[in-house]
Amino acid sequence: MKPFACVCCLLVAGLARGQHQVPGAYYQLAKKADSLYQAKAYRQATEAYTQAFRANRWMGFMPEMFGAARAWARVGNADSAFRKIDRLMTYGTYADKQKVPNEPAFAALRKDKRWNAPVTRRAAEAERLNHLYGPLRTRLDSICLADQQYRLMVDSLGKKHGFESEQVKRLWSNMAAVDSVNLIKVKDILDRHGWLGVPEVGYQGNTTLFLVIQHADSATQVQYLPVMREAVKKGKAEANQLALLEDRVALRQGKKQIYGSQISRDPHTGAYSVQPLEDPDNVDKRRAAVGLPPLSEYVKHWGMTWNVEEHKKQQGM
Repeated sequence: MKPFACVCCLLVAGLARGQHQVPGAYYQLAKKADSLYQAKAYRQATEAYTQAFRANRWMGFMPEMFGAARAWARVGNADSAFRKIDRLMTYGTYADKQKVPNEPAFAALRKDKRWNAPVTRRAAEAERLNHLYGPLRTRLDSICLADQQYRLMVDSLGKKHGFESEQVKRLWSNMAAVDSVNLIKVKDILDRHGWLGVPEVGYQGNTTLFLVIQHADSATQVQYLPVMREAVKKGKAEANQLALLEDRVALRQGKKQIYGSQISRDPHTGAYSVQPLEDPDNVDKRRAAVGLPPLSEYVKHWGMTWNVEEHKKQQGM
């Protein structure tokens, strides 16, 4: 069986936090909100943006964070505008952050005492970090695209030709070749600079460090697992991403996974299942502690229904 973890394709989408399937309603409502803003229907735009975030479990992409901040500023709601700006300045890319200081919609906000903290100071810090780490961020973004190139094709190609077909096997082979090159590059970055956080290399660059290690060989994962644990303690890596690496390392060592992130597919029946899980009765408590959604929601990506009693039965528990 080949393990699949949906984080591979979903993290790269650029969500502010976490990983899950983004509902189509989010995109539809976001497009509607942007159209309303362009038509100067600012109040309706704020409502549409709020609906979009609600549809996506109160998470959003940076363009929508920026759009919502503009809309709230236009209707005079500084508190809501600053909340969105804070998210943007915390998780946005260098380009995202550089749009904020001179945005006309924020003219009134510049008179607010809160402007200097989330905007002026952070924009200056982003400029400084971009000077130091800009080339590394660009390099990691390129690595991320290479990491995802073939993974984004697995599902569609497998459904078309079969997951055990020659087409899919060639895809896995190409993926392995790319992964080996990416690993050399990422190990060089980690060994030189340590685990770089969002302020240094952006959310995507930070996520790329995790993705490449998550897709590496067992020895490499064991080597960098303590490094990532320390990075989480320092706020330079995501606890929900570390949980996936913890699970993969545990399974490769013949142990049971802790968070239920690793899914396998039976090549004969095509059925998906959660790989052996430690203490399945309390898995959602552990997942919640690291910011992961309930396992019943997570497995829906594969058309599965989580049944804890059935899982225990299959594992002889």
